[in-house]
Amino acid sequence: QVQVVESGGGLVQAGGSLRLSCKASGTMFALNGMMWYRQPPGKERELVAQESTEGRTTYADSVKGRFTISLDNAEATVSLEMKNLQPEDTAVYYCGADVRTGWGRDDYWGEGTQVTVSS
Repeated sequence: QVQVVESGGGLVQAGGSLRLSCKASGTMFALNGMMWYRQPPGKERELVAQESTEGRTTYADSVKGRFTISLDNAEATVSLEMKNLQPEDTAVYYCGADVRTGWGRDDYWGEGTQVTVSS
């Protein structure tokens, strides 16, 4: 069983910053990477950023230059530093972990944390 818990969401004014944190725990043979997705109101879930344990990072075009993902492989934690936040960044942010367990490889997700950016 793998648990993923996010923290750090909240309300911020446009132009402000927030830092999200996430930790994966439980029985894991290997951690392959961790990622952040978000689901804006009335829209589908979308990738924000992801980082593999080899250090490869991917960002959505809309957040490049503003958001930074940082993975600590040894601790199975990932953070998302968000700067110059805009109202369109308002969403529920979900952390995921790409994990290999005794049952195979799968993604495990947290319950999400709300980020609201006011104009």
